[in-house]
Amino acid sequence: MARNTINHSRFNSLERRAVVTLAGVYGLRMFGLFLILPVLAVYSQELDGATPFLMGIALGVYGISQAVFQIPFGFLSDRYGRKPLIVFGLTLFILGSLLAALADTITGVILGRALQGAGAIAAVVLALTSDLTRENQRTKAMAIIGMSIGFAFMLALIAAPVLASIIGVRGLFVMTAMLAAASIVVVVKLIPTPHRVRNLDVKAKPSTMWPLLKNRDLSRLNLGIFILHFVLTAMFVAIPIEMVEQLSLQTGAHWQVYVPALGISIVLMIPLVIASSRRRWTMRVFLGAVCILLFAQILLMRGASTVSGMILSLTVFFWGFNLLEAMLPSLVSRIAPAATKGSAMGVYNTFQFLGVFFGGMVGGLMYGQFGVEAVYLIAALALLVWIIVLYRSKAPRLLDGLAVCVASGVDAARFLEVDGVEEAVVVSDDGMAYLKIDPDQFNCSDIDDLIVQAQ
Repeated sequence: MARNTINHSRFNSLERRAVVTLAGVYGLRMFGLFLILPVLAVYSQELDGATPFLMGIALGVYGISQAVFQIPFGFLSDRYGRKPLIVFGLTLFILGSLLAALADTITGVILGRALQGAGAIAAVVLALTSDLTRENQRTKAMAIIGMSIGFAFMLALIAAPVLASIIGVRGLFVMTAMLAAASIVVVVKLIPTPHRVRNLDVKAKPSTMWPLLKNRDLSRLNLGIFILHFVLTAMFVAIPIEMVEQLSLQTGAHWQVYVPALGISIVLMIPLVIASSRRRWTMRVFLGAVCILLFAQILLMRGASTVSGMILSLTVFFWGFNLLEAMLPSLVSRIAPAATKGSAMGVYNTFQFLGVFFGGMVGGLMYGQFGVEAVYLIAALALLVWIIVLYRSKAPRLLDGLAVCVASGVDAARFLEVDGVEEAVVVSDDGMAYLKIDPDQFNCSDIDDLIVQAQ
């Protein structure tokens, strides 16, 4: 039956190979970027010309190049193909990593980090994933790639201090270049080359950008991801240095803080993840997670003068951070109008990377002028702004997105006649319909006669 178009069947062999390899490629690239996060602040102090402000720039500069080049990479991949753009992006990442490894000055590291970020392949990887998976498998595929990013972040925090103590930070840059080179081989040899496919769930359309920027519900989420990554990057200007200078923990021992903090935070977030799946609880959990982050900044200002205090503070921080990192993309996809999810995620990711850059810059400036407590204070103020915005805003209506292959001659009005379908956009040239549905009222069998069997 046509119902199979939207069921939960398993990946076929091509999809399984594509998703595993693409998740590995993207996860390794993000691992390379995250690997520097816990150690760069301490390493930067050894470089010629280093100041706290430039140290913060070095930490976050990849965010500005990611923000600038991400959407252009997506557009170019539509014209020249996904795999060539991924290879080109990974090549830029390799060159940036080697430049940073060879640099003796903070300026050289900044240039290397900027070049790393210029290989902005995120949108292209998601587009290629879309090209190589069926509609009914796409959400699962995107979730796996999202999980690979989260795993890369946690692994990097744990592994970076240990690896830096063995091979040095220069060695970390070289290692990330080697991982990216291996990823290029995987892209060329193992990932299938797709037929040209257009999918508005991942494709960014310039004509939709301005209306999305004016959408109040989406703007609040864009502000949120900006603040979230602003706070994260600003914190890692101060935390590694504080653990060395205040807690007498050398870089190689920082894993003793990160491992228990990350482990306990994952356990703590599970009940909230379950609660957030209930629609009437989603925004309450979301606001609660931001409050948790604010509490973490208060703990860092007041109670992180001992190793146990730092573990407690970072446990609370990662509890809120990981929860929000999981919830925000889901909320964007549920709030974005039909047929604009790709554009909405493009805007969202741009704000995320801008947050990385400004977090590093402002964090470095505050640390240099006023010390570590000022970094936590500015992070707390940013989170307080976010809480006020959320508290004063009306909860958005959360709808599920659905993309289906449509039979010839079906228009949007036919879908809007079905109970639970709130929005519908039919792209006849692509044979696709993009729907926003209320899951409490929608029954997939009601549209069986309007869609075609997935192949």
